[in-house]
Amino acid sequence: MPTTLITTPTFARHAARPWQILAEAGAGPLRPREDGALPTAELLAHIGEADALIVGMDPITAEVMDVAPRLKVIAKHGVGVDTIDVAAARARGIPVVCAPGSNSRAVAEYTFGLLLSAARSLAASHRAVAAGEWPKLFGPELHGRTLGIVGFGRIGGLLAGYARAFGMVLLAHDPYVPAADLRAHGAEPATLDALLARADAVSLHCPPDPSGAPLLDRARLTSMKPGAILVNAARGGLVDEHALADLLGSGHLGGAALDAFGVEPLPADHPLRTAPRTLLTSHMAACTPEANQAMGAMVAEDVVRVLSGNAPRHQAG
Repeated sequence: MPTTLITTPTFARHAARPWQILAEAGAGPLRPREDGALPTAELLAHIGEADALIVGMDPITAEVMDVAPRLKVIAKHGVGVDTIDVAAARARGIPVVCAPGSNSRAVAEYTFGLLLSAARSLAASHRAVAAGEWPKLFGPELHGRTLGIVGFGRIGGLLAGYARAFGMVLLAHDPYVPAADLRAHGAEPATLDALLARADAVSLHCPPDPSGAPLLDRARLTSMKPGAILVNAARGGLVDEHALADLLGSGHLGGAALDAFGVEPLPADHPLRTAPRTLLTSHMAACTPEANQAMGAMVAEDVVRVLSGNAPRHQAG
């Protein structure tokens, strides 16, 4: 019986159907722990017996694949496959599958919630009231403000709709999306540098650079409009987090709401933990029951298809 090694603790947490798909196919789910992502040492200890692998943010390198002689498919429980060496998998004849679109609405809704919360200091007000204080914290209305969306795929397009409903002005940067498509969503196409200089808030929705260099380095963060808010519910590697903490501390930036970080969980000594005007959440934008079921079912179905000798429906790369 084939074995499916599951390393992400959120797989099918709120859905029975993905488990049923694997069980009905006799795909022997194996999840060594449910309280967190599988550490590398445990991954290497178990992967040799796996015919299929369902992962979250685990780095799946060529070295990992080389100790998995039975491995026939790698499934990302999510959308972005930047933590998987897709080229190495392809060279070994191992398809990499994912769940495109499964969490788009969840992430877009969450992103807009981050923006609204950061603009009106909701988290800071909660902390103060819980501590016995009663502050009156002022923040800008979103109506008439300019939102810059960097990366205009499914999530960026949904976010644009929410922002338009609030009366926001939209700028968009995505070199892979035709300008006409951006305008069809009510967004003005812009270069990245022009967007950063003009936007009152910037939201990131793109993959990190393969080189590991942050898209928003210190120079680009400094070039942002004074008082602007940065929202990142995509990938931590997109932002120079130490530079961001400095610019929040100096008052150049008006706030930051982040759901993704370069190192997760966030280290105890990370400067963003004490930076002012920050809202930090635990990479949970996709955590809705609806997205959880859709992601789990999509990847489970493709795992079963590959193990049955069929081509997957949602192959990456």
